[in-house]
Amino acid sequence: MAKEKVKKSIFKRWWFWVIAVIIVGSIATGGEEEAAEPPATETPAEETKSETASAKPEETKEETKKEETKQEDDVPSEYKSALKKAESYAKTMDMSKNAIFEQLTSEHGEKFAAEAAEYAMSKLEYDWNGNALKKAESYSDTMQMSKQGIYEQLISEQGEKFTEEEAKYAVDNLKADYKKNALAKAKNYQETMSMSPEAIRDQLTSDYGEKFTQEEADYAIANLDK
Repeated sequence: MAKEKVKKSIFKRWWFWVIAVIIVGSIATGGEEEAAEPPATETPAEETKSETASAKPEETKEETKKEETKQEDDVPSEYKSALKKAESYAKTMDMSKNAIFEQLTSEHGEKFAAEAAEYAMSKLEYDWNGNALKKAESYSDTMQMSKQGIYEQLISEQGEKFTEEEAKYAVDNLKADYKKNALAKAKNYQETMSMSPEAIRDQLTSDYGEKFTQEEADYAIANLDK
């Protein structure tokens, strides 16, 4: 009976309840702190993907630029020289692509190796139609040639070596007075070779001569000095 009385008397002590209140308060506070801790933030997958995607174009451009620089550095100096020569012929002499290639490789020209000339022509970008037209204008202005004569000179292997398409573009876009050209040719034949009007007419229209039309030749003969 004495032991049981002692046990019951412990719960009646004031300090026992103070300790109990402190322990319960500590447990409650700890739980609130754990609950109040904010969850770790995660970067949305779409945002990460977007950042990666936006970085790729710049990286690709930089890599492409480095690759192009590396390729240029690997080009032999002879190839680069051939390209510069090709550009000069195209710009200053209005030559055709085929004519430039032959000039680059010719023993009487630049004497470049065929591989160097091929590289040059593969890199050379130019308006070959424009060059053909300039050549056509020159033949009309300085040599008073007929339309057919100019066309054949432009495509000839012994002439300018333009393609048929380039030559056709040139004569179709050439603003020339072919009657005037025929007259100039007729006067030249009359003054330098003392030819008769009928002989001049035949020379102007001949396929082995000037290749003017019959109308152009008639105009020329009608306006010759009598």
